[in-house]
Formats: sequence, structure tokens, C-alpha cells
Amino acid sequence: QVQLVESGGGLVQAGGSLRLSCAASGSIFSINAMGWYRQAPGKQRELVAAITSGGSTNYADSVKGRFTISRDNAKNTVFLQMNSLKAEDTAVYYCNAGVRDRSFLRAYRDYWGQGTQVTVSL
Repeated sequence: QVQLVESGGGLVQAGGSLRLSCAASGSIFSINAMGWYRQAPGKQRELVAAITSGGSTNYADSVKGRFTISRDNAKNTVFLQMNSLKAEDTAVYYCNAGVRDRSFLRAYRDYWGQGTQVTVSL
């Protein structure tokens, strides 16, 4: 089994910064893409940023230039540096990863973290 654990969320003033971390652990053989999603109250979950195993990145238009996704493959960890935060960034942020389990090598499977709350105040 594999689990993802997010950390780094909290309350921050508009214009401030937060750094989210997500560490994968368990019977990991390899990790393909990793990403961050968010869901605000009453809204659909949306992709914020993603990063491939080779380091290629994609961002939602709403966060381009403000957020940066990165990963530490040796630590099975993905980060999301969030700068110039806005009230509309308030949401629960979820980590996602495609993982090949050592006990199930035939395919990558999606895993999700429990979510971490980010609240941006005026």
C-alpha cells in the first residue's frame, strides 16, 4: 500500500506565501506524475499544477506566475510554492501521484492525499 500525506497548509494574508509538501510512502517501486488539485466550497475539484517524472510542469492559468511545483525524487516528495496568494486561492489542496507499487508492477495507480486547508484572508 501507498499513502500520500500533505502538510504546510494554513491561514495566510492576501499577498503572502505558503509552501505545501506531499510525501509518498509505502511499497513504492516508482512514481510517475505528481500534482496538486484544489476544491473550494461549492466548486468542482480542479488541477492546480502537475509535474512529470522528467520535470515537465503544467499550471492552471489562474496560478501561472504565482505558484511553482517541484519534486524531490529521492524523497518521493512534491512541493507547491504559492506566492502572491489571493482570496480565490482558498480551498482544500489535495496531492495526487501515479505510483507503481512493488507488489503490483503491471501498472501505475492513482493515489490521493487527505487534503490540507489553505485559507487566504484579506
